[in-house]
Amino acid sequence: MAEGKKAWYVLRAISGKEAKVKEVLEAAMRNTDLGKYLFQVLIPTEKVMTVRNGKKVVKERNLYSGYVFIEADLRGEVMYELRNTTNVIDFLKGRGKDAKPESLRESEVMRMLGMADSLNEQDDDLVNDFIVGETVKVTAGAFSGFNGEITEVYPEKKKLKVMVKIFGRKTPLELENSQVERE
Repeated sequence: MAEGKKAWYVLRAISGKEAKVKEVLEAAMRNTDLGKYLFQVLIPTEKVMTVRNGKKVVKERNLYSGYVFIEADLRGEVMYELRNTTNVIDFLKGRGKDAKPESLRESEVMRMLGMADSLNEQDDDLVNDFIVGETVKVTAGAFSGFNGEITEVYPEKKKLKVMVKIFGRKTPLELENSQVERE
């Protein structure tokens, strides 16, 4: 490892405490001299769609549980400070008693960052661009199977107001985008 070289490294953290490690390191970057040697802290996550109580819920899940990726220059006391951060076990390093932390290869970094970018694009795809006046079919909830017309769209809430005909009367329903599909 050459002194003064900026590279990506992997910190092993206590599983479930990755976000806390990231928070502590980012605070140290802002408030101490560590910011001169630590450039980025990243926890790659993916969006997972689950169904809970009949509703689709999007949750974030860590791609690499127990690992925090950092871009740093490991000169002087920086390695010591990072290693002794709360909830950090150690660096991911080679075999051997006195092995130094191994930096990630450029291809690994590009794949990891590319994966994070593609997941952000997928998140944008989850937002359906419904239009007022469009006919949709309710796919979830008590009114599943009913058809209706969109009267209002709330893109920030990802909800719609749909007018459904029940027993010959028009009834307004407020539904999530995931509870309807286009006709």
